[in-house]
Amino acid sequence: MLICDLIKVVFNNHKSSYLCRMSAHKIWFSLFDLTFDYKGDELPFQSPHDFRWTKDFEVHYEDIYAELQQFLSKNNPNPYFKHLMVDKKNAYRTISLKWWDLAFRKNRKFFPITNRIMLKYPEITTLSFNFLAPGSTISPHCGDTNAIFRCHFGLKIPAPLPACGLKVKDQAFAWEEGKWVIFMDAYVHETFNSSEEERIILLLDVLRPEYKAKREWITSVVLTSLFLQKRATIFSFMYKWPQWLVNGIAILLIPFSYLTRKLANLFRIY
Repeated sequence: MLICDLIKVVFNNHKSSYLCRMSAHKIWFSLFDLTFDYKGDELPFQSPHDFRWTKDFEVHYEDIYAELQQFLSKNNPNPYFKHLMVDKKNAYRTISLKWWDLAFRKNRKFFPITNRIMLKYPEITTLSFNFLAPGSTISPHCGDTNAIFRCHFGLKIPAPLPACGLKVKDQAFAWEEGKWVIFMDAYVHETFNSSEEERIILLLDVLRPEYKAKREWITSVVLTSLFLQKRATIFSFMYKWPQWLVNGIAILLIPFSYLTRKLANLFRIY
């Protein structure tokens, strides 16, 4: 896709998305809705049996966890950049293999089995290992778009509900080791671990099939949103920007986000 085509898509598709309330049949982005209140009609949780890739990960649960343990014997996860989401410093940490189609090849070499499974399913846009420290919570927040389903695969789950779990639209769900929890990330949700041990999951973002043709646009918008969110952790005044200013800056940055991801993957920067 050429830059001019991407800009055209951005203007044509986003005009309605940030001027009116989105329906469940249109793509919603938190970047263009600073109310951070998605009003869709999707179910909060989805059945793992409806997805073709879930069984492949389940069968290789022990292999995936073994790869992670081997990695952790010599390396440490990175604290997630949105530290204000968590009630304790560095309580939420990650190891990324893929992040909105940005490839982390330096990490992938440590996870050959996990990486092989991931590459079998192109609908996966994000894959990371996520750690939540004991006695900590991730405050209520919404995801970046309704164009994906967020998927949590339990690797080390120290306790059942009510000590450890996930809440989406006030509906609580417990993780289980070797099993999936799949939910609509755009809805306000929170996670908690009041146990005395660390919780570890494998996190996937899976593109909804009806949005397959708009993948480049979706990932570019979300990466732009994450770029601005990261800047806002340093320059807090950005949180006070009006929607029109966010829209204008985003429209300018989205093509650069697209190009940056393409170049980073081409030259294997990460």
